[in-house]
Amino acid sequence: MPELPEVETVRRGLIPRLEGRRVTRLIQRRAYLRVALPDDFAARVEGRRIDALDRRAKYLLLRLDDGQTLVIHLGMSGRMTLVPSREANSRPFETHDHVVIEVDDGWQVRFNDARRFGLMLLLPTAAVETHKLFRHLGPEPLEAAFDATSFAARLAGKRTPIKSALLDQTVLVGVGNIYACEALHIAGISPRRIASTIRGERAARLLDAIKTVLERSILDGGSTLRDHAQPDGELGYFQTRFAVYDKEGQPCPGCDCGKGVRRFVQAGRSTFWCPSRQK
Repeated sequence: MPELPEVETVRRGLIPRLEGRRVTRLIQRRAYLRVALPDDFAARVEGRRIDALDRRAKYLLLRLDDGQTLVIHLGMSGRMTLVPSREANSRPFETHDHVVIEVDDGWQVRFNDARRFGLMLLLPTAAVETHKLFRHLGPEPLEAAFDATSFAARLAGKRTPIKSALLDQTVLVGVGNIYACEALHIAGISPRRIASTIRGERAARLLDAIKTVLERSILDGGSTLRDHAQPDGELGYFQTRFAVYDKEGQPCPGCDCGKGVRRFVQAGRSTFWCPSRQK
């Protein structure tokens, strides 16, 4: 599933082509994704200007000029692909191109979702943060205001392992399985350590590692393991920098333990780590 870096990469790729543009046509090619697409979808979006393109957690937020926000979640396999104006009318739709948005310079963005686990909702902008999808979300880890003290406070009293806490979107958002494994390795913290013990210098070290991993991945266009691609079609390449994720049995970077990266299943997810380096 696309995590914070992948969604942020998509957002940044779409901004130059969509922000400030007016929607001239919306083509809806099916009624449902994970949930039903909005009623009167085309009529409510066509003619509207996209004033801003924001992100909250793993959701893209297209702010329209009439006080609506188009909320988009990419699900497991969703892609937002830009099609230049010179190709828009001649390039055939792919089977899983479910929604097409065309703007006033002729460019298109096509939402392709083979598994149909994504969603699109139209919400009043003022109501987005209180909607059931958003009201329980934790803070954004890359916000400057989210510091080690705030992080430790979010973890206080939690008796779950820190790896599980990092995947809890009510604690903080966007840190998926890959980035939790990588950040814990950089910080030298065991994924089994109880979350409430992450405080003080340890919290600062882990939060710095989280920010570093997320920022590096964004610069690399995200991680492409199966479906993720940037809006221009380029694949992400952060997966070439993985230190431990999916590296079971391989040498542990920066460690002379001689045992290599280990894997175990934690809360139904594969966790990759080095027991010698991570305490």
